[in-house]
Amino acid sequence: MDSSAKYLGFDFSTQQLKVTAVDEHLKVVYTDSVHFDKDLPEFRTQGGVHIHEDKLTVTSPVLMWTKSLDMILEKMKSVGFNFQDVRAVSGTGQQHGSVYWKKGANGILTNLSADLPLHVLLKTSFAINDSPIWMDSSTTAECRLLEEAVGGAQALANSTGSRAYERFTGNQIAKMFKQKPDVYAQTERISLVSSFAASLFLGDYADIDYSDGSGMNLLKIHEKVWSQDCLHDCAEGLEERLGPAVPSSSVLGSISPYHVQRYDFHPDCKIVAFTGDNPASLAGMRLEEGDIAVSLGTSDTLFLWINEPTPALEGHILCNPVQTESYMALLCYKNGSLMREKIRDDCAAGSWDEFSKALRATCSGNKGNLGFYFDVREITPETIGIHRFNAENQKVPNFPKEMEVRAVIESQFMAKRIHAERLGYKILPRTRILATGGASCNQEILQVLSDVFGAPVYTIDTANSASLGCAYRAIHGLVAETGLSFSDVVKLAPEPKLAASPNPEADQHYRSLLKRYSQLERKVVLGHSEGH
Repeated sequence: MDSSAKYLGFDFSTQQLKVTAVDEHLKVVYTDSVHFDKDLPEFRTQGGVHIHEDKLTVTSPVLMWTKSLDMILEKMKSVGFNFQDVRAVSGTGQQHGSVYWKKGANGILTNLSADLPLHVLLKTSFAINDSPIWMDSSTTAECRLLEEAVGGAQALANSTGSRAYERFTGNQIAKMFKQKPDVYAQTERISLVSSFAASLFLGDYADIDYSDGSGMNLLKIHEKVWSQDCLHDCAEGLEERLGPAVPSSSVLGSISPYHVQRYDFHPDCKIVAFTGDNPASLAGMRLEEGDIAVSLGTSDTLFLWINEPTPALEGHILCNPVQTESYMALLCYKNGSLMREKIRDDCAAGSWDEFSKALRATCSGNKGNLGFYFDVREITPETIGIHRFNAENQKVPNFPKEMEVRAVIESQFMAKRIHAERLGYKILPRTRILATGGASCNQEILQVLSDVFGAPVYTIDTANSASLGCAYRAIHGLVAETGLSFSDVVKLAPEPKLAASPNPEADQHYRSLLKRYSQLERKVVLGHSEGH
């Protein structure tokens, strides 16, 4: 490899645009960001979005994303970043957002004048200026219609990896087609946020990659082609507006002459397909077959590397962004750190030290006492409330404080393991759990995670995992056709640190407990639905 070579990863997330540059040794040599609310106040976003009057419709301005790219590239230029050294660029966008290019926009995109910034040149290129994004939940009617049309929610999940979700792009397009037919008629191409961002670098419409494409309710995840049934049920003439879907490691072409002339990029700099933010994080955390990533934040998220998925009505199966024949599963839980903090405040005097002490003072399996802790309506399972059961499966009103602390942590991790296994995940002897997020610095919490899954837990610094993952993907894209695997490409990256190993006796406690938890979860969900 060329010793001066650099690789760029861009992350168009909900609240900001980040860039990370790595050298050929995978060392981070540059990072920067543009914060939408603060740095682009003229777009009047809050948290990078516009929440509409109905509180269901949520959008973001396309030109804000475009202008943020102008700003970050100008910042890099002003500090003397040498774009000539960049061999490849890749990136990511918040999943499920969609951009509607107006008829004639591609003519503008392929003939950009290097004298002007992109947001000025592309000002009239969009059929609608505010893009629907992942926070939008206004398409319930379209979701039900799509599921009915293809034979039910499970049939849709079997084909596209997920049942119909309000934020998914197919349902957003169906709403646009139905409610704003004039906008749809004026649209010549529909991009995801990721492929839109790639188009800005390519100077041409960029294809949607398999991994981000599998978050649309439109792509058949096994065959890697658009589902004709789903396309037909969403909107007329949709296939030509989407263009083809391509492998996530595809080189889409060389960088646009615009960027060569304006920023002095090398004309041979390649653009590797952009992907969604969750797949990009999987790449940034360098997951391998059998691994699990657990993000313990405000909401808890699980990424899983899966070879034989079993799509379900909960969670999502996406095409794997770094290994075309594999898959990734995604599970999200709303009751994450806020629930842990509530129990800490109620049972450990608001102190994490006291919380940890309670975990150390109680034993694996909590003497058979189990709890369910849903302060807000959970996604998986779809229910709410706090429910406690003793060792005889009888409902009880409360637990002693130390037992309550262990119950909430064991409950959260048992749920994750059960739901992961329902999606086809198998814990292998080589399985590693990579923990990130706020709670990943608590040794006792990580020990429970290790014991419940029966696998070692590692911690990893993932401050910019999505943009870093795309810088890695940029390198991989250049060599993917030679058969070199992504894990070969990133083996020089810093290793995660071992944080906890499973206690040998924990397995016997959790084996029976996991079965009970699964049965009681059904009872809790059933009881909740009957009570309404």
